Amino acid sequence: MKKALPIGVENFKDIMESGYYYIDKSLFIKELLDMKGKVNLFIRPRRFGKTLNLSMLRYFYEDTGDMKKNEEHKSLFHGLKIMEQGETYTEHMGNYPVINLTLKSAKQPSFESAYSKLRKAIADEFQRHQYILANGKINEEQYRIDWDARCREKHDRSDSGESYGKGFYRCGSGDSKGRGTASQSNH
Repeated sequence: MKKALPIGVENFKDIMESGYYYIDKSLFIKELLDMKGKVNLFIRPRRFGKTLNLSMLRYFYEDTGDMKKNEEHKSLFHGLKIMEQGETYTEHMGNYPVINLTLKSAKQPSFESAYSKLRKAIADEFQRHQYILANGKINEEQYRIDWDARCREKHDRSDSGESYGKGFYRCGSGDSKGRGTASQSNH
């Protein structure tokens, strides 16, 4: 039986679970780990698989906060070349929070609309990673240090001390545990 071509399908999980024709590019993960780059820039022409490769990286690296989901993601890679490369590479599976942003949704008719879409994408990613705070993946002291740094940065960028950028988050007075609280600004 012939497999369908995944024309327009950009989600690695969808391709693997739906049985689409897929050329194994999982050794890209090995290449990235071997390079040990602090920053990696992916430049390719339009329609050349950038989003699909980033989706593959997300499913490989991401710790979703849910063991069952992490195992489902791991199963997507069974039979792919990265799984044959040894524990040096596979030990990274499901171990990191991954922030996944694409600017495709920001292609809008106006700046305001693009800005709104980007804000929503950032808020969605923040929400997706709430488990990090909820299950103690980051300790109270580290949270406070990080929060204080964000507050200082915000005050350095804002004359009024009210908003961090137009409409993102501002520092609050803190909660009962002494942590700052994020409140959305509508300025």
